[in-house]
Amino acid sequence: MLAWGEEEMEKQVVDKARRAFNTGRSRVLQYRVDQLRALLRLIRERQADISAALTQDLHRSVFNTPLLELIGLENEIKLAVRELSDWTRPQHVQKSLITLTNDVFIKAEPLGVVLIIGAWNYPWSLTLGPLIGAIAAGNAAVVKPSELSKTSASLIKELLPQYLDQEMYHVVTGGVPETQELLKQRFDHVFYTGSSTVGKLVMEAAARHLTPVTLELGGKSPCYVDQNCDLAVACRRITWGKFSNCGQTCIAPDYILCNTSIQNRLIEEIRQTLQEFYGENPESSPDYGRIINQNHFERVLALMEGCSVAVGGESDKSQCYIAPTVLKDVLPHARIMQEEIFGPVLPIVTVNDVNEAIRFINEREKPLALYVFSSDKKVIKRMLGETSSGGVVVNDVMIHYTVSSLPFGGVGNSGMGMYHGKHTFDQLSHKRACLITSLGMESLNNARYPPQTESRLQKARFFMLNRLCSCAHLTGALAIISTVLALGLLITLLVVLLKGW
Repeated sequence: MLAWGEEEMEKQVVDKARRAFNTGRSRVLQYRVDQLRALLRLIRERQADISAALTQDLHRSVFNTPLLELIGLENEIKLAVRELSDWTRPQHVQKSLITLTNDVFIKAEPLGVVLIIGAWNYPWSLTLGPLIGAIAAGNAAVVKPSELSKTSASLIKELLPQYLDQEMYHVVTGGVPETQELLKQRFDHVFYTGSSTVGKLVMEAAARHLTPVTLELGGKSPCYVDQNCDLAVACRRITWGKFSNCGQTCIAPDYILCNTSIQNRLIEEIRQTLQEFYGENPESSPDYGRIINQNHFERVLALMEGCSVAVGGESDKSQCYIAPTVLKDVLPHARIMQEEIFGPVLPIVTVNDVNEAIRFINEREKPLALYVFSSDKKVIKRMLGETSSGGVVVNDVMIHYTVSSLPFGGVGNSGMGMYHGKHTFDQLSHKRACLITSLGMESLNNARYPPQTESRLQKARFFMLNRLCSCAHLTGALAIISTVLALGLLITLLVVLLKGW
């Protein structure tokens, strides 16, 4: 339990962030740009420190740190800085005849104070990524890094105040009690990345304040491998996606679905690829990671019980090391098929054909990602049309995460909401409906005022049901001409209608 002073401290952090937000300075576009650029400096100037922390937490190599986390963050920041003026510009929308002379638009405005609860498997990208969107949208933020990646969490707490506005952006470290106390506070949005089990608790806590949530969860992402594809290339890409970061990736292929006839070929191709990637002994490879802690080490090993090991299987508890492992002939009811693995173990489940694969996927919770390897367009079309998932990639894995123009998020049990690029900005903004009119032309409003008559109702029906094309897609002279013609049409209609009524 937290001591009273610690509980009060959580509230003070949130109050301080809200006071800073209420000054209005984060609504200024240049302020947001300056904060984003400061965050970019942090990533570039402290890359060596970040890399060292990740080596300590996850046995991450100095080369994998930029590849798996930092380059993506740089890209997100540069995109936001470049596009922010467009993202914040009022979005004009379609009008009806009755609102033709009005200014009708959507304006993105900040929500307020956002709570960001990061994850331990990618403690920088999954914590700072949402923060980029929060800053871009003009929010204040309280950041809670995962306590499991403790070296990174401590470094985030040390570095963020050195680069960002200390009153607007705060870091709270600690474990479950600190997180629970934070969730008691009122926020304007909660952004959580982690397990579905904890996601339900976060949503329950947020509901007490009617706080909207973004839940980036996980689940068992299937990987269907069709007979009609280049198995060598498919296995190379699957092996990379599954065993990067020691399998501790929310969108890693969780299991393979394939026909019995190609199972042994897949196993052999994966075995050869593992040797190419990590050598004869992956434990000595600088590119192969470790399980985050001994609790997760024991959990992953327990999932493998009763399964037939085709590749790997070795482990060392003192190092939290589990070798890249492939399991064959795994039964659908096996324990390892009941929960997300989040480790370097790849089960293979055999199916007769694509029909059975689709049924297998649809009988389970909707996954965060679905991977399909096939050269058959009909198979690809069926997988896209007859299944549901947060995202889908054909003939590759995980690469959709790097495309900022694609929304990243889950569906159903794998999460709600989306982010990356402008999607993060939109997720952490309120889309405010705005209509600006004048006090003139009051005669046009008579149809809505009492006393009502049949003729007034017919007049109101005409103006309300007839819509005009939005000028949002028109520019320059074309927009002006369109507006003039529309006004001319309106005046003509008014003359005719007023004479008739």
